[in-house]
Amino acid sequence: MTDSVTTMTDGRPTTTQEESDRENGIAEVEEYLGALFHRVRLTWKEAAASIHPELQPVGYRILGAVVRLRETTAYALADLLDTDKSVVSRQVRMLEEAQLVTSRADEKDGRVRVLSPTPNAIERVSAAKARQQSRLRDVLRTQPEADVRAFAGMLRLLSES
Repeated sequence: MTDSVTTMTDGRPTTTQEESDRENGIAEVEEYLGALFHRVRLTWKEAAASIHPELQPVGYRILGAVVRLRETTAYALADLLDTDKSVVSRQVRMLEEAQLVTSRADEKDGRVRVLSPTPNAIERVSAAKARQQSRLRDVLRTQPEADVRAFAGMLRLLSES
């Protein structure tokens, strides 16, 4: 049995079977991306718990951003993380109570609070990130270098689209 030939928008001839296989592959990618996003949320939950028993995953993301930026504001965090300012404010208050973040009045505008991580927060977030990176490296090191580079290229393509 011969597959019928069609032409894709890029002008390259493909068979109906190739199109079907591509669509099945895309569906598989979508399925695994969903599983990966679920795994990321679990990783954030585990990391949050390792830092403080009451820290929520969104609080971990906020704390991670404060550690990375060293100084920021709640408004900037809400914008950066595409999160409601009230959520950020509640989480920042919890982080301050847990002595993971300090705040001070902005020198230019006293109504604005500048947030900074405490040394304890820097240490704990660094340890959590090191565990996450170690897991990823352990998995990727088992793969051929060309596959890892191809995977990175596909991730870049998806992140830029």
